[in-house]
Amino acid sequence: MKKIAIIEDDKGLNNGIVLALKNEEYEFIQFHSFEKARKELKGEEVDLIILDINLPDGNGFDYLQEVRKHSRVPVIILTANDLETDEVMGLELGADDYITKPFSLMVLRARIKKALTKSSSSQLQGIYENGELFFDFKQMYFSRNRQEIELSKNEQKLLRLLVENKGVKLSRAKMVDAIWTDGAEYVDENALSVTIKRLRDKIEKNPSKPKYIQTVYGIGYVWREE
Repeated sequence: MKKIAIIEDDKGLNNGIVLALKNEEYEFIQFHSFEKARKELKGEEVDLIILDINLPDGNGFDYLQEVRKHSRVPVIILTANDLETDEVMGLELGADDYITKPFSLMVLRARIKKALTKSSSSQLQGIYENGELFFDFKQMYFSRNRQEIELSKNEQKLLRLLVENKGVKLSRAKMVDAIWTDGAEYVDENALSVTIKRLRDKIEKNPSKPKYIQTVYGIGYVWREE
């Protein structure tokens, strides 16, 4: 089930999109203001954002820039602005698609499927990107702010486990079992703590106050994008 956030102040259009796509395998979260979207999406993981540019409480381009600071979630812009300069700006700021009103719901359905397929394809290719970090697990290339990072084999395995389970709290025991699969009967859990510290030192701007690899006390760790 793919989760889609709709940020559109026209309630009729907002509800119409949901009704038109209700038979698809989508779950919708509806917003009519940027303020509410900011509050409720802060800790929420979604697979796609449908974004109106002109809302009473702000500009969609500003909101898009905020999103792109921490996430590569697909974004489809909906707008009554049909100026080429607006479309170029939206795409340059990181939008995946741009649809002008009025539009066909069949077209929107197709664009949504295309954006979700593209996102899933990137995941299958072993690529993770959020604007600050870029990880290509197949090519074993990792960078932060375009500066290459050297990772050991276990650091790579740990990092992939975390980002592929974004937002999921992983227990220490599960992580040890997933990383140290060389047949050893016993692995000191301190090895996990050491590997976590080394990984934080390499990818976090402030390792003592990690933004991405966060500790879940009494459980283990979780990859966050807040």
